[in-house]
Amino acid sequence: MAKMADVARRAGVSVSTVSHVINGTRYVKDETREQVLEAVRATGYTHNTVARSLKTSSTLTLGLAVSAVGNFHFAELVSAVDAATRASGYTLLMADTHDDPAEELSVVRMLHERRVDGLLLATAAGPRGAALRYVKNAGLPTVLIDRCASPAFDQVATANVEATARLVDHLADLGHTRIGLVAGRRSLRTSAERQRGWQRGMERKGLTASPDLVVVGDSQAYPAELATERLMAGPDAPTAVISANNQMTLGVLRALARLGRKVPEDVALCAFDDFEWADLMQPAPTAIAQPVEETGRRAVELLMERIADPDGERRTVLLEPTFVHRESCGCARTS
Repeated sequence: MAKMADVARRAGVSVSTVSHVINGTRYVKDETREQVLEAVRATGYTHNTVARSLKTSSTLTLGLAVSAVGNFHFAELVSAVDAATRASGYTLLMADTHDDPAEELSVVRMLHERRVDGLLLATAAGPRGAALRYVKNAGLPTVLIDRCASPAFDQVATANVEATARLVDHLADLGHTRIGLVAGRRSLRTSAERQRGWQRGMERKGLTASPDLVVVGDSQAYPAELATERLMAGPDAPTAVISANNQMTLGVLRALARLGRKVPEDVALCAFDDFEWADLMQPAPTAIAQPVEETGRRAVELLMERIADPDGERRTVLLEPTFVHRESCGCARTS
């Protein structure tokens, strides 16, 4: 097996120069850098990251703990985080929490045991969850992503409250007075924020935020389908509905179709979370599009800062989403 000294001899440089090229620890002239890289290829040298991690206490890996299975939003977020991680010279290790507090703690421990330099966590357990206590006690640099749970950590998420209130504003301006909400799982911070946004919008438009206008869809398609059927069953059913995430939007649409309610002729619909294929749907949904790429990039940037300065001031970054106006709300789309 080729060693770093073999690369140095072939390139005609010192071992320290080879190390600087491979690890990116110091500027090396382009000509010299190319000589070293050519020697690496010729000798078949493979950088021993395990040995490096034992020497420097750094593995150049980041952990991501998130509920990714079957959730379009988180699948896009994983891609954004991976791109930002690679651009920072790190490798990403991901584990699925399934939005279960016990599983969340298990995967966070696993990632820590694999010596990740820092962790990105979309916590389902909230501020009192065991996973947050674990990373705090372990001193593992951690950034909360997508779900703000505690100012004791750096966190990056969408400004959910006002974005949801804007959907209510839009529907109220179209003349709707009974606007229903299919809310997400109650234990999730994002669900609480979006319900608070719905209430804010109802109150500032002078509408009654009646409890019978809110049903829980558990952040998944099938429970949202059943919840929508309950919402529309009464004699005074809402004339407009807001779905609080993209998975639930599918369930809402299925329920309305089965009930024979046309969108938007019978029921106007607005959604939180956009779809990549939204323009193919008929009618295309008016939606709040989250800044997924920026969320991933900013979260990785914050984590890099925290790894470099573990005691630095913690920051909460709330990113503004985009209102995407299409036809499901009952009016002509705008660009």
